[in-house]
Formats: sequence, structure tokens, C-alpha cells
Amino acid sequence: MLISAYNPAILGDVLVVVLGADTPTQSTVTKANIVQISNDHQEVIGYNFFGLGAQLGLTNTDRGQVLLSKAQIAFLNQQLSQAGFEPQLMVQQESHFVVGEVLSCDPHPHSDHLHVCQIQVDEAQPLQIVCGAPNIAAGQKVVVAKVGTMMPSGKIIFPSKLRHVESLGMVCSARELALPNAQQRPGILVLPASFSVGAPIDLNNLAQSLKA
Repeated sequence: MLISAYNPAILGDVLVVVLGADTPTQSTVTKANIVQISNDHQEVIGYNFFGLGAQLGLTNTDRGQVLLSKAQIAFLNQQLSQAGFEPQLMVQQESHFVVGEVLSCDPHPHSDHLHVCQIQVDEAQPLQIVCGAPNIAAGQKVVVAKVGTMMPSGKIIFPSKLRHVESLGMVCSARELALPNAQQRPGILVLPASFSVGAPIDLNNLAQSLKA
């Protein structure tokens, strides 16, 4: 997993790269303009790169998650090597927001409001996702945030367990996707049946697609 984010208005010229989930205790090592962050098992879970926005082609209009190209990843690995860190960043260009189809929606065995859903997002095995939305049902087309997604709020989707049941993603509401005029009441966004399972979703174009 590699999640990168850039928000100069809030953080300044800092590229944040996340490789793993936070732990209660962490340690950092700073070399040159790079901070390496490790978890309580001494596994590297991220880097902060300072002052490289211009060299990476990032701009002051970038806000949030950015998908880094092969050339940008190669440049960052070169910076890591020059600073004395072990280069380890890998390109990840697949879309994290995709169209999913709810194949099944069963009551959670340990909750009176959660559902355990099997959701098809590609040709592989369906994803099991625990969802608490009151309007989710089998047969729906929905927006799925896969593991490794950074939400507009900055929240990162990691594998999790909800009431002891594994959940590998998130079914999104319009509010969670920060769509214009999103309803504030609970409930996932249900897409028209014409949307194709597995198709990547560009949040900037989604609202316009739903109006068409």
C-alpha cells in the first residue's frame, strides 16, 4: 500500500506518504529533508518529504491524495537513497474508488444495525465489507472505497474488524464523498444500474454523471 497526499495550504510544502496504519507508539528518524516514521514493531509506515513539491511537479492547487507516477516514485526513491534510507516505494496507480455491486447483505451476527455485505468490484473474489447504512441492500450499485483509499476528509481506509467481523473497504455516502448538495442523513449513495461494476470513479466527475 502507498497513499500519498499533498496540501500546501494546510501543511506547507510537505508530501506525506503513508505505507501502513498508525500504532499507539511511533518513532521517527530525520535525514536531510526526509522524516521516516516507524511503528512500535520498527516497521516503516510512512515518510514526510519536505520541499520537493516543485521538483515533483506538484502545485499549490493540489488538495489531498495524489497519485504519483513511475517517474515521481523513482525520484523519491533516489532521494531516500541519497539521504541514507533504504528505497522501498512502489508505484500504485489503480483507482481506489470503484463501482461495486452488492451481491448479498446479511445481518451482522453481533450487531442489530450493521450488515455484512459481499460486494463485487472486479473479476476477483468479492470483497466483504461491513456497512451500517440503513438503506443498503442486495442488487445495488454503490461506490466502494477500497483498502488504501484516502477519503476527502483525510481518513484512510485500512483493513479492519467491526464487532469481530473482517471488513475490507467502505461503502460510501454522498456526504463522505464530499459531493455537492449531499444529503446529511445516514445512507449510502446508490448508483444507477447503468454504472459498470469495477469502473473507476473520479469524484470530480461523479456529481455531473449522476445529473446526466
